[in-house]
Amino acid sequence: MYSDKRDKHNDDVIAGRNAVYEALKSGRPVDSVLIAKGNTGGPVGRIVSLCREKGVTIKDVSPAKLDALCAGLNHQGVAAIAAAHEYSTVEDILKRAEKKKEPPFIIIADEINDPHNLGAIIRTAEAAGAHGIIIPKRGAVGLTAAVGKASCGALEYMPVARVSNLVSTVEELKKMNIWIYGAEMSGQPYYQTDFSGACALVIGSEGFGISRLLREKCDFLVSLPMRGKIESLNASVAAGILMYEIVRRRESALK
Repeated sequence: MYSDKRDKHNDDVIAGRNAVYEALKSGRPVDSVLIAKGNTGGPVGRIVSLCREKGVTIKDVSPAKLDALCAGLNHQGVAAIAAAHEYSTVEDILKRAEKKKEPPFIIIADEINDPHNLGAIIRTAEAAGAHGIIIPKRGAVGLTAAVGKASCGALEYMPVARVSNLVSTVEELKKMNIWIYGAEMSGQPYYQTDFSGACALVIGSEGFGISRLLREKCDFLVSLPMRGKIESLNASVAAGILMYEIVRRRESALK
């Protein structure tokens, strides 16, 4: 029997088959389950089935990666990353806007991998009055302990929904008359853009920006003027500037 032990440097890591299974079974928020490639035995199959039942992301990783993540703990080829907070749904986010009698104001984080960036985006979104954040299940950081810490408590108040397909989610939002704005270097200057209605702001990954398919679904592409020698801003900094421009436009429209 393996208990729910965690490394002091990775307090969101749960190592060992039994520990992971019991965490899932108890309903504890789990961001993802990592399974060593080729490790598909009976107990692992039970974990995989439970993950699918609960909608938890499964990642196949190398044994070496698990060794590094678990830092000496006997992981038995299985580990889980505990979520710092439960995920919401897109419907929860829309209901929040409806309850406040406000046009939806949503942030879509496309493949943000740095937990400090996602945490900072969550913090700014909460301060700016956004109704929620949408992130993808794969190719991005989830609600890990590091994200929670970087949000400085904002994660307790900001709904974060995790979806399987951002493109199809955006298509559904557009059907609800929510305008989609993508932060993109080739877009029009943000200060020439009217953000006053229902909107979703798409922020791309740190290295590659918005993915091609998602970019094609945006109604507008907006950019920040870069007057210096550096070509781009940190994703969370760019998100913060654009979020508060949305706040300014929305408040101006009410006057």
